[in-house]
Amino acid sequence: MPTEPKLKRFNQNVLSKYRIYNSIFMTLPFDTLSKTVALLPLFYDTCKDGFERHEDPTTIVNTFFKKYQARRSEQSQINLLFRFIQYIERQVVLFDAVEDAAFSVVNNMEGIGTLRSLKENAQADHKTELLQEYLEAFKVRIVLTAHPTQFYPGAVLGIITDLAEAIKVDNLVEINSLLGQLGKTPFFKDKKPTPYDEAVNLIWYLKNVFYHSFGGIYDYVQQNIFDDQEIDNSLINIGFWPGGDRDGNPFVTPQITLDVARKLKESIIKCYIKDVKYLRRRLTFRGIRERIIDINHRLHNTLLHKEASSRISLEEFRKELFDIRNILIEQHQSLFVDKVTTLINRTTLFGYHFASLDIRQDSRVHDAMFRALVKELIANGNDTFPADFFELPLKAQLKHLSEVSGVIEDVEFKDEMAINIVETIRAMKTIQDKNGEIACNRYIISNNQTTLNVLQLFAMLKIIAFGDDLTADVVPLFETVTDLEASPSVMEELYTNPVYRKHLEARGNRQTIMLGFSDGTKDGGYLMANWGIFRAKEALTELSRKYDIDVIFFDGRGGPPARGGGKTHQFYASLGPTVEDKEIQLTIQGQTISSNFGTIDSSQYNMEQLISSGISNRLNDKNLEMRGEDKEVMDKLASLSYDTYVNFKKHPKFLSYLEHMSTLKYYAKTNIGSRPSKRGKSEGLVFADLRAIPFVGSWSQLKQNVPGFYGVGTALKYYEDRGEFEKVQHLYQESRFFRALIANSMMSLSKSFFNLTRYMSEDPEYGEFWTTIYTEYETTKRLILKLTGFKELMEDELVAKASIAVRESIVLPLLTIQQYALKKIQELEKAEVRDEEKIRIFEKMVTRSLFGNINASRNSA
Repeated sequence: MPTEPKLKRFNQNVLSKYRIYNSIFMTLPFDTLSKTVALLPLFYDTCKDGFERHEDPTTIVNTFFKKYQARRSEQSQINLLFRFIQYIERQVVLFDAVEDAAFSVVNNMEGIGTLRSLKENAQADHKTELLQEYLEAFKVRIVLTAHPTQFYPGAVLGIITDLAEAIKVDNLVEINSLLGQLGKTPFFKDKKPTPYDEAVNLIWYLKNVFYHSFGGIYDYVQQNIFDDQEIDNSLINIGFWPGGDRDGNPFVTPQITLDVARKLKESIIKCYIKDVKYLRRRLTFRGIRERIIDINHRLHNTLLHKEASSRISLEEFRKELFDIRNILIEQHQSLFVDKVTTLINRTTLFGYHFASLDIRQDSRVHDAMFRALVKELIANGNDTFPADFFELPLKAQLKHLSEVSGVIEDVEFKDEMAINIVETIRAMKTIQDKNGEIACNRYIISNNQTTLNVLQLFAMLKIIAFGDDLTADVVPLFETVTDLEASPSVMEELYTNPVYRKHLEARGNRQTIMLGFSDGTKDGGYLMANWGIFRAKEALTELSRKYDIDVIFFDGRGGPPARGGGKTHQFYASLGPTVEDKEIQLTIQGQTISSNFGTIDSSQYNMEQLISSGISNRLNDKNLEMRGEDKEVMDKLASLSYDTYVNFKKHPKFLSYLEHMSTLKYYAKTNIGSRPSKRGKSEGLVFADLRAIPFVGSWSQLKQNVPGFYGVGTALKYYEDRGEFEKVQHLYQESRFFRALIANSMMSLSKSFFNLTRYMSEDPEYGEFWTTIYTEYETTKRLILKLTGFKELMEDELVAKASIAVRESIVLPLLTIQQYALKKIQELEKAEVRDEEKIRIFEKMVTRSLFGNINASRNSA
């Protein structure tokens, strides 16, 4: 039977099912639900028709009440709007669950970009041995970050998972119960989570998704590509930031870091115990059963921290499993060997650490910590640093920093900053001793600008805990456009520093460099942020090859295109031979975790796509370097786009527009993350203090998505105006990298809806500013369609386009309510007598409407 087209599969298995289950949801016997359900479709139609007539949200809401609910009191109207918000949030959850359930039907789990496809293509091209060679050296690391851009509490995530499972088998009784549970479960949190809470929430994915999906991928590679032979490479692993990422988060303490590492170890041991219990039921043979029972007891003792002699180390655990497997092969006709091999593979992937905990802090904070540390050492008579250290020339400081040795002991620190860095670095060493080196062996310096930033940390790691045997890597993070341009000179100074070079040799001549992150797009605009990273990678690759260093690029991909993300596998498949590609490392955060890795199917599929994109990049001889003339065009586009974006940021209304016309200040009230919503302590709004999540999120709530497209249209128009548009078209045809950028920008444009805020065009203060944004949107859309030859945006991504369309239609009433509430607040704040109670109610309405809008943007990654 022929397979239906992908869009048809989506319409049948997602859209149709959503409509059916949404109708069931509407019949639930809750007191206030029936009226809400009856009125919401009428409100949706009023919104849709109103925006088509270019009406403003206030007029639309007033028209609805006048037409359908004229007798309602003002308080009753407000209550109804809150009930609409609650119901729409749950519709988004239902759609998520339906989409999750249909994932393996809509997506071809053995098609292009999967491991099966990779294997078969390699066989057809007689490149199986080459594929094995690459897979033994290649790695993918996804790093789960502590940056929540999604508002689902743990209880709701559990409902989505269970609902998806029930929908897969059309279990109507279970679906009915779960929809009832969904209707009663609160979506918002009364207080902010702690960093430990955030870690526990993400460990749920480790236990319930990654343990199974990553294990399954490894099993497949071993069985089908390596013919059941051992692979000398873990291939895939997980990094973890909650509990380790201190950047701008004063609530992450050394004790939190230790607690998270302990929780990670406990969680993986519980997974192993579960698998060992299964083996205990199957391996009932003489000489094996007793050993399995013993492993089970010793794992429990390790979990409960019993006396050391009764525990089992990772090395002992693995040795026992290998011995048992050999006995099964030699004496028991290989019965259940595959189950034992699967568990061995899990220990290869996850050890006793489960995920590698990264530490991260800002270079400016490190500088303050370092100065506090040195001053205390000098005051205590410690001679690690000379008394005049800070008066020395920079070159002398760098030399001293790289050459310090020995571990400081018996110094009682009093300065809070000195104590913090000392305890943090000692915590890293403690975690390595308890969970293995890989459990915590990277320290990332965000906002890294200079060689001094790196060597300050390098020196502190050595003298505080590690001594000359430094089993940790210093990872500079170059974020802004300026820092990216300076990165090669910083790294060359490090590569030519004899002591640092010796450290790299001890670490296998490998240097990890983190590039970009969501602040890059916020700082330099969409094209420049991405092109700046690409050019930095090229320069750093060339430099590292010159010094025989294997450079590993760690990408801060930030979720949606506006935060440096987008379609990740397309991005990696497009890099070409001038960028080192032995390993892919990237951050996964917010809704990207649940949308791309939230179920075993989606996690397996998207991880295979990542592995395949990295490997096929090496197997594919056609993936050629971008030509000189194309690079010139790309340079010019990025430069024009950057200038346009920077001038836009300098607009006198830029910050006040965000502050007064968007939801920016409401992000701090949502209680979704443990971090403060801005970096500095300044009273007023300062651009440098803005975090990327509320910055990008505020544009998204306005349905303007500025960071994902602003400047692109102006850059393309430069070539159109000069009659040289064919140069950009040639770049688009020849460069997979540029095509990936344009595809991501199209997604940002697709999620824009300027009719929502069209009323702002007539605002006496912000009308001209709104028109500036809208003009750039129209220019970008028109020229991207001209460039691609499409009649409409995303016409080559019909399923993603359809998914976005459904989600946008679900939240249209929510967006309308949000804008209505924002307008009400503005009016109330201008009134002669402020009604604080009413302002509070409408502020709550804005905050509550943030939730569903963000959750509905799940497919942004």
